Parts: sequence; C-alpha cells; structure tokens
Amino acid sequence: MYTDTLTNLFNEFQFSEQLLRPIIATLILVTAIVIIRAILSKFIRKSVRSTDLRRRWFVQTRNALLLLMVIGLMLIWAEELRTLALGIVAIAVAFVVATKELIMCLTGSLVKSGGSAFSIGDRIQIKEFRGDVIDQNLLTTTILEVGPGKHSHQRTGRMIAIPNSLFVSEPVVNESYTHDFVLHVFTVPFKREDNWHAAQSALLESANRHCADYVEQARRYMQRMSDHRGIDVPSADPRVTISVPAAGEIHLIIRFPCKSGMRSFMEQSILNDVFQHNDFTPITKQSKTELAEQ
Repeated sequence: MYTDTLTNLFNEFQFSEQLLRPIIATLILVTAIVIIRAILSKFIRKSVRSTDLRRRWFVQTRNALLLLMVIGLMLIWAEELRTLALGIVAIAVAFVVATKELIMCLTGSLVKSGGSAFSIGDRIQIKEFRGDVIDQNLLTTTILEVGPGKHSHQRTGRMIAIPNSLFVSEPVVNESYTHDFVLHVFTVPFKREDNWHAAQSALLESANRHCADYVEQARRYMQRMSDHRGIDVPSADPRVTISVPAAGEIHLIIRFPCKSGMRSFMEQSILNDVFQHNDFTPITKQSKTELAEQ
C-alpha cells in the first residue's frame, strides 16, 4: 500500500510538471510582450511627432504583438490542444454512433417531406409494410396495415409504426397518388386449356357494368390530374389484357377505375358476378361436337 501511495504521488507530480512547463512559458511570453509593448510605446511617443502617424504606429504595434502572442501560445500549448481536439473528436464520434438511428430518422423525415412522397390517408408500401397512413412525425410514420400480401385490400386490424430511417434507403410505393379515383388492377389465372376467351369477355363486360355509373366522372378526374401534375394518365376505361407468365398458363389482368376506398369491394363484386354465373372449365371434344350439332 505504501508503494501504491508513492506511485500515485509520483504520477500526480509528473502530471503537474507537464502542466507547469507551458504555464511558465505562457507567463514568460506574456511578460515579454508587455515589456516589449511598453518599450515600443515609449519609443514611438518620443520619436514620432505627427499625431496621426503616432496613432497608426500604436495600432500596428499592438496588432503585431497580439498576433505574436497568439502564435506563441499556440506553439506552447500545441500538445495540450492536440489532446483536447482528439478528445472532442472522440466525443463527437461516440455521440454520432449512439444517436445514429435518431439522426437517420430525422434525415428520413426531411427526405420524406422534401419529396412529398405521400400524405395522410394515402396507401403506401415500403419493404414488406403496406397500409394506410394515419399519422407521421419527425421519428415515425404510422400506418393501418392492409393485407395479407400485396394484392389484398382488407385491413388486418394491426397498426404499424415505421421508423423514418427506412425512407432514406428504401423506395416508397404510393398506391393512392391520384387520391379520389384510382386504377385498380388484379389478376385471374387460367390454364391454357381453360375457356379463358369466354372469361375475358365476361370479366370485361362485368367491369364495364360495375363502373358505368362513375366512369365518365373518373375520366374527367384523371384528365385534371394529368393537367395538374404534367403527366400522362392512363385511360380510365376498363380493360382486360392477357399475360403468359409460364408455359401452359394464361393470366387475365383486369384494370378498372374505382373510388379510392372501394377497391376491394369492386374486385369482389366483379369476381362474384363472373364466376357465379359462368363455368370456364376446358371444352372437351365431345362438348365441341355437341355444340356443333346444336
């Protein structure tokens, strides 16, 4: 224990000695500057007769001595200033690391606001999160989840708080950028041998019938959106297109206009209307013969 006490005293003495040297050097520098200034001031008063010239020499001498003192102090305390700077940098790095997520959330909020990607009430998708925006602040964006999957439009009853840091690195899909009316798309798969020709006609006829009451209003709205945003908005008329994702498969892609909150209802209405009254099973050779005889 006696040895530890001597060691601590020695360390404290060494630490004090390290600080004592620059302090003494600083006192010497300040004293020298004061003496030099006094000597130069006395010399200027005796040698310079003009008042303006004397004042100019006083100012220049003072500024030169002040600059000399600043440079001298920087040289004397260079080691201590370097240690202090390293300490400040270390603290700054630790602060950034500790608050990385918070900083990214604030940055994401700026990116989201600056890009005007969406607003309250829009249906968005980012990564696997999809739903209707009900709240947003500097740190999080809250949505009511819609699912399951990307093609369902029913609310699951769950609320998701998304950190705004995701908006820095992940793309955002806004499914409601046209707000009042949207173009809803869904797919109906068939096999190659199914009677998909009849299904195509039935789906188009049903979509036209269900959209007849507001399709003209949707056209006018889409045209206003086109004029306001300066973009080409697709036609609002219902249509059914064909896709062949794999050999032996035919997918019918149905697209129609509907009000923003009626997507799921309209999709289910069209599907129920078509498949409740039609059978699109494959037409066999016997059926073809019977149809020909009739």
